[in-house]
Amino acid sequence: MCSECVGPSRRRWSQSATWGIPLEFKSGPVYTVHLPVIAICGCGARYTLKDELQGTSVRCPKCSTAFTVPSSRPTGLPPEGVDPVFHRNYFLLRQQHLAINEKYSVCDEQGSEILFIERPAFLLSSLFAITAGLAAAAFAGSVSFQLVGIFVASPFTSFLYGALISAFVGFSVFLFTVVSLWPLRHVTIYRDSSKTDPLVEVLQDQRFVALTATFTVRGPDGVVLAHFHKNHIYDFLRKRWRIIRPDGTLWAQAREDSILLSLLRRMVGTLYGALRANFIICKEDSEDVIGEFNRNFTILDRYVLNLGPDTQMHLDRRVALALGVMLDTGERR
Repeated sequence: MCSECVGPSRRRWSQSATWGIPLEFKSGPVYTVHLPVIAICGCGARYTLKDELQGTSVRCPKCSTAFTVPSSRPTGLPPEGVDPVFHRNYFLLRQQHLAINEKYSVCDEQGSEILFIERPAFLLSSLFAITAGLAAAAFAGSVSFQLVGIFVASPFTSFLYGALISAFVGFSVFLFTVVSLWPLRHVTIYRDSSKTDPLVEVLQDQRFVALTATFTVRGPDGVVLAHFHKNHIYDFLRKRWRIIRPDGTLWAQAREDSILLSLLRRMVGTLYGALRANFIICKEDSEDVIGEFNRNFTILDRYVLNLGPDTQMHLDRRVALALGVMLDTGERR
C-alpha cells in the first residue's frame, strides 16, 4: 500500500475530507464528489484512503493483514422493511438558505438528490405564543399588584411588595404560557421536495428541557426506530448524542471529534463557522468508530455523513441520517 493511498494511523477522515468542485443539486451540470474512505484493519489501525480503492483488497502496513476497503454502498440487499434509498454509506447534506423553515437536500456521491428534509420554524405560532404570554403576564401581574394593595395598608410598603410580587407572578405566568403554547418542531425526511411521501420522522418529545432533551425516531407506519438523548450538562465538556434502541438499550453515541477542540469552542465560539463541531459516531460505550459527521466550514453549508467504517451495518441508516440532521439543526451550528 503506497503512502499516497494511506494516511497515518488514527488519522481522522473529518480532518482531511474534501468536496472537490461545487455540486449542482437542482439543475445544470453534476460533478463527482471526492470522498476519502475510512478503512479499519482488524488490528485497530485506521486509514484514510482514496475513493478509487473502494471494494479492493489491501494490506495493512502495521500487521501485514489483508482486508477489504469498504465501498460507498453496502453489500447485499437492504434489511427487510428499509427503503433501498437508505442502503448506502454516504449521505451528502446541503442546507437550503433563504428559507423560513430549515430545509436540507440529501444527495448521493454523484450529487443526485435522493431525499428531502424539513424542520418547520412555525414563526406565526411562535409569535402567537409570545404574544399570549405577554398578555397573560400583564393580566396576572396587574391582579397581583391590586391584591397586595388590598392586604397591605402602608402605601409605600404596598407599592414595594406589589411591584416585587407582580413581577415574579408575571414572569412565571409568561414562561408557563409560552412553554405551553410553543410549537414542537418535528423533523421529517421525505422522498423528494414534493413532501408527499414521508419516510422517517424525528419527533421533539418536550417543549421545555431542563437537563436532557429527547427525540423519537419513527418510520412512516409509526413504528419507533430509536430515541435520541442529549444531556446539556455533559455538553459543557463535549457535546454528545446517545442513540437508544426501542428496547431502551444503548445503540451508539455521537460526540465531538476532539475534547480539545470542544473546549476551545466553549472559550472562543465557532469563529463564524471555522471551528464548527464535527462528530464521530461510536458503537455503544466503546471507542469503535462506525461513522463521522463532517460540518467543516463551507460556503454553501454542505455536510457529509460517512458510515463507511460501519461495514457490518450496525446502525440503521434511517436512524443515522436522522441523527445527522439533528447534529446540525439540534446544535444550532
